[in-house]
Amino acid sequence: MLAFGVGAVSALSTPPFGLWPVLFLTFPVLVFLLDGTPPLGWRAVRAAAAIGWWFGFGYFLASLWWIGNAFLVEADVFAWLLPFAVVSLPAGLALFTALGLALARLLWSPGPARICALAAGLTGSEWLRGHVLTGFPWNSFGYALAEPLALAQSAALVGLWGLTLAATLLFSAPALLADGAATVRQRVLWPGVALALLLCAYAWGAQRLTQDIGTVPGVHLRIMQPALPQDRKFAYGERHRILDDYLALSAQPSAVYPRGLADVSLLVWPESAFPFIYEREPWARERIAATLPDNVTLVTGAARYGPPPPGQTSFFFNSIRVIDADGNVRQSTDKVHLVPFGEYLPFQKTLESLGLEQITRQRGGFASGTQLVPLDIPGAPRAAPLVCYEAVFPHAVVPAGERPGFLLNLTNDAWFGETPGPHQHFLQARLRAIEEGLPLVRAANTGISAVIDPLGRMVAVLPLGEKGNLDADLPSALEQLPLAAHYGAAPFGALYLMVLSLAALAAVQFNSPKKHT
Repeated sequence: MLAFGVGAVSALSTPPFGLWPVLFLTFPVLVFLLDGTPPLGWRAVRAAAAIGWWFGFGYFLASLWWIGNAFLVEADVFAWLLPFAVVSLPAGLALFTALGLALARLLWSPGPARICALAAGLTGSEWLRGHVLTGFPWNSFGYALAEPLALAQSAALVGLWGLTLAATLLFSAPALLADGAATVRQRVLWPGVALALLLCAYAWGAQRLTQDIGTVPGVHLRIMQPALPQDRKFAYGERHRILDDYLALSAQPSAVYPRGLADVSLLVWPESAFPFIYEREPWARERIAATLPDNVTLVTGAARYGPPPPGQTSFFFNSIRVIDADGNVRQSTDKVHLVPFGEYLPFQKTLESLGLEQITRQRGGFASGTQLVPLDIPGAPRAAPLVCYEAVFPHAVVPAGERPGFLLNLTNDAWFGETPGPHQHFLQARLRAIEEGLPLVRAANTGISAVIDPLGRMVAVLPLGEKGNLDADLPSALEQLPLAAHYGAAPFGALYLMVLSLAALAAVQFNSPKKHT
């Protein structure tokens, strides 16, 4: 129960709370709990895994409960699944935390090296969580260091996984203050080193944030945030009214663009904007063509119908589409990372035959794109398209080939209402901009929509739940690639091997027969 409690309290480090210093209190408890496990053996490993599972279950239950809100959009169909979803997902994710603490216990030894053991075990399991079964790196512990923007700059060097390694080392260090077997000097030394490193990282990040970032000439953005409730968004019977509302809102004048769309070059709408297939509704093309001036290109999320890729059966794709001023689709790119149980079911045919369906209620689910394809937008730099939670995968947001000029994230978080979910999603997308050194243009149906520069600073933002337009020029990308973008996960890998080696060496020395003799 203690492990569960400190795990739940650790969730206060996630948005919208952002109380990241709380981890200085909760992570040392993990160290003390592992100190109290039996001597090395399978009994000790099982005890450590149990501690890890309960800690992870508390953390994920307290930070991901909002997922249940999606099952209330059509409560008559899905409400019965809410308890199962809210409990089973944290229970499953906690298996990774259990694995991490089991590995840490195998590397355990007295003194400062056990902090390295915890960091190696927990960071390794977090990396696995981000990759196994398509991956779900949501709320990885490294995001605690992404909340202060100055500390988040370190992601440009080591990425999310490097931040996770650093976070585990730093937040566990206070446990050494209570090390009764060490001298006063030893007890103070390593926590002091951790604090010094944290201050140095903050100072470096603050200095980095003094840079001036220019804008791309001629690119004038307007992001339309309709704040459309989810139960209305997919209502086919309201398709005419929805599109008319979108066009009327998009055309409004503002202080930045007093002539409305006449001053705009790139209009961006959120994910799944249409409750219909665009090519099947010719009236939609006519209304868009009648509204858009010749200088405006529309980029919008919209479902697409087309032949399935090899090995897939669905003809429907969750896509981003580039539409010119005549209403013609110039390019489409399809979502690659689909949401399990949201956009498809594992063992789709079998589960559908049992009467189950994903919450989008698309029979047969969606097909996934085979790879990220850059968007060529007239009058703008190439864009890296990211649909919904594709923005949470570090080192996987930029298409192969020529470097794009910005990240484009279209999402629909209306499923989750005004809960912590959209705030967490926004923080993770912002960190991708810092890692890649690219500006981020983010259009969200109910928010948070924003234009973010390549250092993670918000140029303009529309809060959660607010209806309106967001007008801004497009920030330039950094001329020099950040280390994390240039080398990918290699800097993290080098640091991880160093920490793992220190923990393993100390464990071997402590458990050697000569020492016990």
